Amino acid sequence: MATNEKKHLKGTRTEWRAARIELLKAEKEHTRRGDELARLRQELPWVRVDKQYRFDTDAGTASLANLFQGRSQLLVYHFMLGPDYKAGCPSCSAIADGFNGFAVHLANHDVMLTAVSRAPLAKLQAYKRRMGWSFPWVSSLRNDFNLDYGVSLPVSAGPSQPEMPRGPGVGAGHRYNFTKDAFAPEMPGLSAFALEDGVVYHTYSCYARGLDAFNAANQLLDRAPKGRDEDGLPVTVAWLRRHDEYEPATTAS
Repeated sequence: MATNEKKHLKGTRTEWRAARIELLKAEKEHTRRGDELARLRQELPWVRVDKQYRFDTDAGTASLANLFQGRSQLLVYHFMLGPDYKAGCPSCSAIADGFNGFAVHLANHDVMLTAVSRAPLAKLQAYKRRMGWSFPWVSSLRNDFNLDYGVSLPVSAGPSQPEMPRGPGVGAGHRYNFTKDAFAPEMPGLSAFALEDGVVYHTYSCYARGLDAFNAANQLLDRAPKGRDEDGLPVTVAWLRRHDEYEPATTAS
C-alpha cells in the first residue's frame, strides 16, 4: 500500500479555480494531441502476414485469421504467462481485469479482442478460472508468434539479453531492461491486425509505457489526490497485486 505522505499546497476555492482553469488548457491540448496520435496510428502502412500461425484455443486449433471471429479487426494483448510461470504477471492481470467489461463493446464495433500467451492452453484456462475472466485467451506455445512480435526472447538468450528480437512489432533500437525482471524472457505488448479479402495484415504494436492507457486503475490514480504514489518504483514492485491477493483490510467495501 502506498505511503507517500508529502505535504501538499493548500489554497482557497478561488485559487483552486484559477489553477484548474489553467490546467484545463493543458488537458485540452493533451486530448487534441491524443486525437492526432490516433489518426497517425491509423495511417501506418499495413503489412501482410504471410506466416501461418496455429494457436491452441478453447475450440481447438485456430489460425490468426480465425481469431477475428467474423470481425475485420483484431487486437491481441500479449499477456505475460510463460510455459513455466506459476501465475500471470500482476500488471498484465490488472490490465486484463478490465477486458471482461469492454470486450463485448469492441466485439459489437467490429473489433475482436483476445489475449495470447506462450503457456499451454490448460494453464491459461486454469488461471482464467481463478481470475473469473471470460474474454478469449489462446496459447502460442507451438508457434513463433510471440517471438515474431517482439514479446519473447529466444530461450537461449537468457534474462540478461538487453535487446528484443527485431520482429514485425519491434524496430531497430527498441530496447528493454531485463536485469530486474523476474518474468523474463516474456514481455507485454499489444498488436493490432486487419482482415481484408481473406488476408491478415499487421497494423500496429506497442510495448512498455505504450500499454499504460489500458490500465484503468492507473488512469484513475492519475486523477486521485496523490496520484500513483509509488515513489518512482515500477508499479509491480510498489503495490500492485493480482486481485485475489490483496489483504482483506485493503479491499474496498
